[in-house]
Amino acid sequence: MKSLSFKFMGEAFVIACGLFLGGRAIKQGIISFKEMDRTVTAKGLSEKEVKADKATWPLKFKELGNDPAELYERIERNTQTVVNFLKSNGVKESEISLAPPAMVDQQANMSYSSETVRFRYKANCVVTVVSKDVDLVRQLVSKQTELMRQGVTIVGNEYDEAPIVSYEFTGLNTIKPEMIAEATKNARKTAERFAEDSDSKLGKIQTADQGQFSIENRDQNTPWLKNVRVVTTVVYYLND
Repeated sequence: MKSLSFKFMGEAFVIACGLFLGGRAIKQGIISFKEMDRTVTAKGLSEKEVKADKATWPLKFKELGNDPAELYERIERNTQTVVNFLKSNGVKESEISLAPPAMVDQQANMSYSSETVRFRYKANCVVTVVSKDVDLVRQLVSKQTELMRQGVTIVGNEYDEAPIVSYEFTGLNTIKPEMIAEATKNARKTAERFAEDSDSKLGKIQTADQGQFSIENRDQNTPWLKNVRVVTTVVYYLND
C-alpha cells in the first residue's frame, strides 16, 4: 500500500509540474503576443501646388426672334463670328466644338398665362473650347469683349453668372509616386519621434494605407492653380 501511495504521489507531482510549466509557457506566450501587438499609427502628409493642364470654356450666347428662318441665319452668322475669333487668336479647330442651338418657343411656354412676350423664339447657343493651352484660354477670356464689338454678347447662365471656365489637372499619375514617397517618409518621421519619446524602437510596418488623392483649387480667385494632397497612414510595430 505504501508503494502504491508513493506511486500516486509521484504521478501527482509530475502532473503538477506539467501544469506549472504549461501555465508558464502560456503566460510567456501572452506576454510575447502583447509585445508584438505594440504599435504606433502615424499619418504623413504630402502637398503639391500644380498648374492646370486642361481648360474647358463654353462660350454661350442667346438669340431672340419671331421668324425662325431669320433667327437661324443670325445663329449661323454669330456662331461663325465666335469661331473666327477663336481661330484668329490661336485656338486650333480640333479644340472647338459646336452644339446645336437649343430652341425655346416662349409663347408655348406661356400658354397658361395671360402674359405676352415680345419674341416668340429664344435660342441658346454654345461654342465650347477644350484646350491644353491654359494660358491661351485665360488670355482670350479677358479679350472676349471684342466679340461684343462684332455683335455677339457672351453670357453666363440663367441667373446672370459670369462665363465659367473649368480648369483641370490631368497629370496626377506623373506625380503620384513622388508624393506617396514623401507622405510615407513624413509618416515614418512622426512614428520615430513617438518611439523615441516612449523609449522604444521603431519596428517593421504592420499595415499601410496610401490614402485618397484630392485636387482642389488653391483659392477661388485662381482656379487654374491646383492643390494636390494625399495623407498616408502607416502602422508600425514598436520594439524595446
